[in-house]
Amino acid sequence: MNQLELKTIYYCFPGGRHKCLTMSYDDGRVADRKLVAIFNNHGIRGTFHLNGGKFGIDDRISASEAGDLYSGHEIACHTYNHPTIERCPMELVARQILEDRMALEAICGYPVRGLSYPNGSYNEDIIQMLPHLGIEYSRFVGNTHSFGMPQNYLKWTSTCHHNKGLLDHAHEFMALYKTQYLYLFYVWGHSFEFDNDNNWNLIEEFAEYMGRHEEIWYATNIEIVDYMKACRQLRFTAAMDLVHNPAAMTVCITVNGNRLDIGPGQMVKI
Repeated sequence: MNQLELKTIYYCFPGGRHKCLTMSYDDGRVADRKLVAIFNNHGIRGTFHLNGGKFGIDDRISASEAGDLYSGHEIACHTYNHPTIERCPMELVARQILEDRMALEAICGYPVRGLSYPNGSYNEDIIQMLPHLGIEYSRFVGNTHSFGMPQNYLKWTSTCHHNKGLLDHAHEFMALYKTQYLYLFYVWGHSFEFDNDNNWNLIEEFAEYMGRHEEIWYATNIEIVDYMKACRQLRFTAAMDLVHNPAAMTVCITVNGNRLDIGPGQMVKI
């Protein structure tokens, strides 16, 4: 009797990679100029969560500057004027998010679909409402100190704040080698903290160490969400000999260790 042999099929990040780095910074302060320059110099990409009602106030980036400054990165919501939303009426929470989206979309020219909770404030009612407001992920305040993929993108917790063992985590991440896992290194913070703490050297050293590695996918928050959604939308035959990709982007898998790229709309024999 022949023994059944099942294929080992894994989702991969683009290019067959199994490591991803993403950055997430809040509030849109003028220190973002220096932070974005550091990221750009080292090929690192991230998401900037902005308040549409606070542009140009105090030390915040102006609306006229934001579009060009954050080009190549993602602009995402942080509510219109940064209230502690857990204490707000739900009607106001909805308006805070929608008004922020509209203000930001007028600048960036694409649908804004991400959020970070202002002041780390949220409740389950807010989380349940977010998809109805066009929000597909939201970041908590907090640190997992690990590199796993999120189970719920509306409750996304980062690996670490940049002041919480950043360089140690960077060395841990680079040492990871087991290709049967997807590893995500997610860093968050506020750019003004580098001024307050006089530690710009921290993020500069991190970027120099972590940037421009062929084995790492450098992605924005929403790119990760969209790509993993496309992975889950792949349609396999019961015999696992064909796969169809209904998504609008190429998805990469491995089949018994061999990389396979499936283009948009393609049906591929595996």
